[in-house]
Amino acid sequence: MDSIGSALKQTFAVRDFRIVAGGQFKTKRNISWKAGFMYDGVSDSWLVRETGVMVGVPELWGNIFVGRTKEGFSMNKVMNGYAGWTMERQMAIDVIPILADGVKWLGYLPKQRILWNLGMFTDWLSKGQSFSTYKWQWVVRLGWLPIHSIATKTVLHVGVNYRYGEPEGGAIRVRSRPEVNPAPRFIDTGGFQTDYSNHYGGEIYYRSGPWMFGSEIYTHRFNSSIAGDPVFIGGDVFASYILTGESRPYNTATGIFGFVPVKKPVFKGGPGAWEVLCRYSSLDLGGGTLQGGKFWRITPMVNWYLSKDVRLELVYGYGILDRFNLKGATQFFQCRLQFTLL
Repeated sequence: MDSIGSALKQTFAVRDFRIVAGGQFKTKRNISWKAGFMYDGVSDSWLVRETGVMVGVPELWGNIFVGRTKEGFSMNKVMNGYAGWTMERQMAIDVIPILADGVKWLGYLPKQRILWNLGMFTDWLSKGQSFSTYKWQWVVRLGWLPIHSIATKTVLHVGVNYRYGEPEGGAIRVRSRPEVNPAPRFIDTGGFQTDYSNHYGGEIYYRSGPWMFGSEIYTHRFNSSIAGDPVFIGGDVFASYILTGESRPYNTATGIFGFVPVKKPVFKGGPGAWEVLCRYSSLDLGGGTLQGGKFWRITPMVNWYLSKDVRLELVYGYGILDRFNLKGATQFFQCRLQFTLL
């Protein structure tokens, strides 16, 4: 850590605290709203999170959202962060901002089992926010369900993603933490000039009852003659099994997985739901003339869902950082007690 000007130390840190509200208007057309606010432990500040209005448009086979929301790139990015199987999202999607202000169209064709979201965003309202690194961008995500059986609890989801954006001020800095929120950023390109970027990705998930397997792979291309048009590649692969038999629900309207339902909560005398999983993830920020480093990590972990509101995560991680002509290992011992009141 001395090589990147940062030292690891024992610490207690609040990751975040969120307040979310929502409702539905009494109108003929389905119109709902939501407002989100978050205390961010890293910046020690309150931020406006997903906030806006969703309008049902059956004429266009779906809904249109206007406001601050997730762009729609990557299932793992779109999912509720607390519903994910791991403690943090994989590194390869850290390149994509978590939020944006604009318009997003979500749709689903039940007969063809095809879903999509198309979004266009600008920084008109978000300028100066930590996530607002692009002055404008557009994103498309297409998904197909070759298998979707409620009776057998089997889902096969295949998706592709594309994103085009123009960075704010004609420059950007790409960096990532090692899937530990309070940790320093292990890999970092530093700032570099770029006119625009193209992002491509694929995702595949298979769920059969309590079993679930998935992978997402992404390529990030930046147009920069000065930096040699760098390309950054990363992704993950994981396997999960819920020992108590529950099956993670899938939402066709948004093309994402939701919270694990708990059949027998601890607070009602049951064992809760127990999940074991293992994930491998990596991101290489060495491209063009940039040497931001390469990091990979393997993460076995256990999730104990005491109820639909309380979850305990026990995590071990082992990773290798390759940077500054040095290679070094880091071991991670993590635990998170999560309260989600819905």
